Amino acid sequence: MQILTFDALVVGSGAAGLTAALELGPARVAVLTKGRLGAGGSSAAAQGGIAAAVGPGDSPALHAADTLAAGAGLSDPGMAELLTQEGPGRVMRLLALGAAFDRRPCGGLSLGREAAHGRRRVLHARGDATGAEVMRALAAQSARAAHVTVFEDTFAWDLVTVGGPHSDRVTGVTAIGPGGGRLLLRAPAVVLATGGLGRLYARTTNPEEVTGDGLALAARAGARLLDVEMVQFHPTALAAPGADPLPLLTEALRGEGAVLVDEEGRRFLADEHPEAELAPRDVVARSIARRLAAGHTVYLDARASVGDAFPERFPTVFELCRRHGLDPRREAIPVSPAAHYHMGGVATDEWGRASLPGLWACGEAAATGVHGANRLASNSLLEALVFGARVARSVAGEEPAPARLVRAPEPPPAGARRLPAGRSGRAAVARLRDLAWRHAGVERTGEGLEGMLAVLDALAAGHSGDAARLGGEGRNLLLAARLVATAALARAESRGAHFRADFPEPDPVWRRHLAVELGDDGDVTTVPLAPLGAPLGGESEEEAAAADGVRV
Repeated sequence: MQILTFDALVVGSGAAGLTAALELGPARVAVLTKGRLGAGGSSAAAQGGIAAAVGPGDSPALHAADTLAAGAGLSDPGMAELLTQEGPGRVMRLLALGAAFDRRPCGGLSLGREAAHGRRRVLHARGDATGAEVMRALAAQSARAAHVTVFEDTFAWDLVTVGGPHSDRVTGVTAIGPGGGRLLLRAPAVVLATGGLGRLYARTTNPEEVTGDGLALAARAGARLLDVEMVQFHPTALAAPGADPLPLLTEALRGEGAVLVDEEGRRFLADEHPEAELAPRDVVARSIARRLAAGHTVYLDARASVGDAFPERFPTVFELCRRHGLDPRREAIPVSPAAHYHMGGVATDEWGRASLPGLWACGEAAATGVHGANRLASNSLLEALVFGARVARSVAGEEPAPARLVRAPEPPPAGARRLPAGRSGRAAVARLRDLAWRHAGVERTGEGLEGMLAVLDALAAGHSGDAARLGGEGRNLLLAARLVATAALARAESRGAHFRADFPEPDPVWRRHLAVELGDDGDVTTVPLAPLGAPLGGESEEEAAAADGVRV
């Protein structure tokens, strides 16, 4: 096994990971990516823009207020303020790196409005190719940076800790390199920037790399996780038969006037929310899901609002539609909700520090508390930029710890691979994804979640014979499924993206984060944290007393 030593390791090469790596210079940084630098992953695929208070009549305070409102009472006000205060500066930094955003004829930045935003504050690049432009700029800078070494086609297998699993300090990563070679990368600082867990679901907008790797790595090492039940489902993915992932139809379409209709052409969201198509994502996603479950078809109709301008204003969506035999200038687009973003993740503080010394997390892999129960549209790329930079500042300011090993870590098994092996392994992962979509998806029930956990336990125990053939990503997805289902079962209420049909209302007792940890025995435990202040609308003395007694 090859052993290499660096000042810091960054696992993941999206917007958060590359921002951290660039800002860490001149320290020697290794970036591990499962694919190629600048390609793949959620950042490059992001059609939505970057929200930042850079326009007239806007302010970080107004942006923070919208972030908190969308978060359904679970967003941390201090973290929302931090994100929105530092956001404009990070956008300016991105412009300095060469990112090109859409401009108005006068030369100023063109700002759009998306769901649940009170102002036009969303920057786009080439209409709906913002993520691709952000990654172009960051990847080009990273390729030129002398302090950054990129390991492409390299899969992080496990974190290395002093003294073994569930010990005091993270000191590196074991990995599988190109061709199956085994690596031990040592460093006093490890940053998880691996993205979310969208591929846990049979219907997702996330590319194939997004398999909950950071969540699983942190959990197996004993780090604390937070709010892992909070999975956001984008309301409008193109319902293309056989497509995986489902093509995303950006929120900006509804921001520019596109409407949702059923097969009879009737708009239905105006009857369910005063903001209609611009209601928070969870409201729109549930409304569409219920109509689909009742046998209806739902369409996104942008013919009147965009029409012939589609190729210029939304070239990515236009090309996706044409690829699937649709012309959005002339016909409405069939849509379905799909797993899109994970608000939960590795619990971190305002500097991205995890509960284990030597470990940081940023971007979608982290749970900072900013997004709460429902992420505000276009806050994800902003979070990646802001917290990627904050992580770098934190790592640089830490007293360096020796990247020592008390004992050799367990290397990846001989012949281990990232992807499932053979037809049986692929079938097991497909079964897992279908199970998650049905029972831990847009709507959940206690009965469904309990049944899901029973199947997962059997799979984990190898009763079906599939567990050994899941591959590295399947291994991570299986653990992510257990974490999400256990947390969703524990949160006996509905809040934001988490909807329990058997507990359909928010409960003031549950206006709190839910911590999740994987025990030494492999059991998943959940612990509700202290209440997040007075719930919206007030809290009675009885509710406050009950909140103090919540246990799971």
